[in-house]
Amino acid sequence: MTSTYKRGDLTIDQQVALDTAAHRLSKEFAGTFGAETIARFLQTSYDEFAEHGRVTNFLPLLAERFARQRLHALARVEGGGDGRPVVLFLCAHNAGRSQMALGFFRALADQNALAWSGGSEFADEINPTVVAAMAERGIDISAEFPKPWTDEVFQAADVVVTMGCGDACPVYPGKRYLDWELDDPAGKALADVRPIRDEIERHVHDLLAQLDLPSV
Repeated sequence: MTSTYKRGDLTIDQQVALDTAAHRLSKEFAGTFGAETIARFLQTSYDEFAEHGRVTNFLPLLAERFARQRLHALARVEGGGDGRPVVLFLCAHNAGRSQMALGFFRALADQNALAWSGGSEFADEINPTVVAAMAERGIDISAEFPKPWTDEVFQAADVVVTMGCGDACPVYPGKRYLDWELDDPAGKALADVRPIRDEIERHVHDLLAQLDLPSV
């Protein structure tokens, strides 16, 4: 595949990694999206993180993971859904509350629903205290990463849950919106994050009941 990433700010290793990612995504979405669409989503996903200052060796991997999520969302928007509900969890930095909600929802809903998360001003990394709090409940969110939201992800969601992002959270017609009033775990000690975690878990159980989904 011809590289579309010959930018001056990319190292040779990053160029190779992005081209390899594009090849993987092209195989994964063969018959759904063409190489041009996949390259565009991969490039814009890379740019989102690079412009945010995340110039690290992991940028191509983050771009690939984010592009994959966006392509799955776009496929659903264009009629490729499988009937499962999609929930989008949003907070300001996608580093604490929305990541805990995502972790609980995926663990409890299992394969019965899909869930994504995003932030209006996404952080560089997940709050490590939040990761520790979730690990106490047997849920590993250490591999997750803060990310923005995009139009196709919003359009694919059936339910949008907001947590402290205020007016920064966009409103799309036809979506079901829920707002959970939760303390921000940023800067808090583990003992103070636990009650927030437990409240989020209760909210997730209630949401699963509202969606008529069984809890694992």
